[in-house]
Amino acid sequence: MPRIKSRFLAEDVPPGKVIDTLAKRILVDGFHIVVDLERSKGSYMVDARTGRKYLDMYSYFSTLPIGHNHPKMRDRDFLRELRSAALENPANSDVYTEEYAHFVRVFSRLAMPKFMKHLFLIAGGALAVENALKAAIDWKIRKNFNRGAKRELGRKVIHFKEAFHGRSGYTLSLTNTADTKIKYFPKFKWPRVLNPKLRFPVTEGVIKEVEKNEKKSLSQINSALRKYPKRIACLIIEPIQGEGGDNHFRPEFLQSLERVCRENDIMFVLDEIQTGFGATGKMWGFEHFGIKPDIIAFGKKSQICGIMASKKVDEVKDNVFYVSSRINSTWGGNLVDMVRGRRYLEIIVQDKLLDNATKMGDYFVKRLWELAERNEKVSNVRGRGCFLALEMPSRKQRDSFRMRCWKNGLAVLASWPKSIRFRPPLNVNKEEIDECIEKLEKSFRK
Repeated sequence: MPRIKSRFLAEDVPPGKVIDTLAKRILVDGFHIVVDLERSKGSYMVDARTGRKYLDMYSYFSTLPIGHNHPKMRDRDFLRELRSAALENPANSDVYTEEYAHFVRVFSRLAMPKFMKHLFLIAGGALAVENALKAAIDWKIRKNFNRGAKRELGRKVIHFKEAFHGRSGYTLSLTNTADTKIKYFPKFKWPRVLNPKLRFPVTEGVIKEVEKNEKKSLSQINSALRKYPKRIACLIIEPIQGEGGDNHFRPEFLQSLERVCRENDIMFVLDEIQTGFGATGKMWGFEHFGIKPDIIAFGKKSQICGIMASKKVDEVKDNVFYVSSRINSTWGGNLVDMVRGRRYLEIIVQDKLLDNATKMGDYFVKRLWELAERNEKVSNVRGRGCFLALEMPSRKQRDSFRMRCWKNGLAVLASWPKSIRFRPPLNVNKEEIDECIEKLEKSFRK
């Protein structure tokens, strides 16, 4: 890839010096791959230093929806639009562009659920969640004032064990996976309840245990509602918990959560940053479960982050979507991300990649179970679409195995506390899945 040399430096930074250059100023504790942005193609990521190819089942932490250098992303008109958007970074909250409007129109038509009315864009998943909470808290406090409250009531958020919602501001009070992410930082003591996750395969015994845990979780929620009358603004959950362990829930439980929110007049908020934009084989993860959230936080695969809100927020006249600067940011997201995200969305719909993610996800799960039958270290295989995981006996064994996977040319992720997670692109095919299984087999041997 041709590079423009800086007049302030005597030399460029070749691939072999990238890690050392970064390490002088930045904590370089990632996978130590220097990605070749030109030669990486499809489901394969290329190391610019060695030319080695990695089968990419990680996809930049699930943010790359259609793989590397998709042919339709090389369209001349699109690249011209992308370049134009990249030369400046407009303050989208104050001035407007055709590209901005184009994104909103396409997103509204192809991705926004019909029952969602409001849209707010920002850069970063944690900030998306934070603004979802702000919208809910503002709504609840104003509603309480309208009902005669004499002081501010409605600042608490019910959330779940093993949740990951980000690591800034309010989200620090929700995230509870690895302690490293939240230790010493100030947090609110908001109600945290049991996450009644499934274990796979789902047997009668599993169902019985999960139903018991669901009752316990709902009891904890109701206890919090009684303890803090009028002070709970919302309940937030990931339809499938990601970093917390790829934890799946029964539809009946998620439906119960929605019912509790309706009965107690609190917002039902879903964090779809990992499960959204096709990851589970549907545009949004909630579509699997027969539920309707009041607010959805989104990001990752969509490129741009933000929140959607239903008409419920309009029960309060001066809500955050109408009061100027109540929620805002300088850039209101990023125009380049909007252009790229819009194109991704068009391709996902045109190429029917939600259907592909569903079919390939079913095949992937089948192959992982076959692997589990041959290897006693593998258990609890689970997945929806391109959102998959398996479990290892211990965290230590998982960490060692993940390193061997990378050594053998397979890019995978860890999931708390002892799982390997797979996040292939939505256009993954059977041959690539079979190759993944072969590399997993090899990684178990050495």
